[in-house]
Amino acid sequence: MIRFLADENFDNTILRGVQRRLAEFSVLRVQDTVMYEAADPLVLEWAAAHGYVLLTHDTATMIGFAYDRINAGLPMAGVIRVPKDLALGEAIDDLVLMAGASEPGDWENKVTHLPLR
Repeated sequence: MIRFLADENFDNTILRGVQRRLAEFSVLRVQDTVMYEAADPLVLEWAAAHGYVLLTHDTATMIGFAYDRINAGLPMAGVIRVPKDLALGEAIDDLVLMAGASEPGDWENKVTHLPLR
């Protein structure tokens, strides 16, 4: 099962919704780790080192740093960008689908943008 890391500003309502629908959903919040308040590149590095796919709403900086890692040939378990204005149900549906129907390596060195459809 994929292990997810939710960045500091990720909507906890989405996380709770996914957990209600998919009991085996594994998520850790950045604020519950030593990476709380760390710079985006350090969060990405930590996520890669620990095998976490990062969930983010951040398009201003996080996505650019993720592409920088990919272009530099640095490992990355993956980044999934969930727009803040995406309907709650759609965000939950897409994350349930991704978590339940894929393997960790499927997102490696990729930046994926929701919605999936």
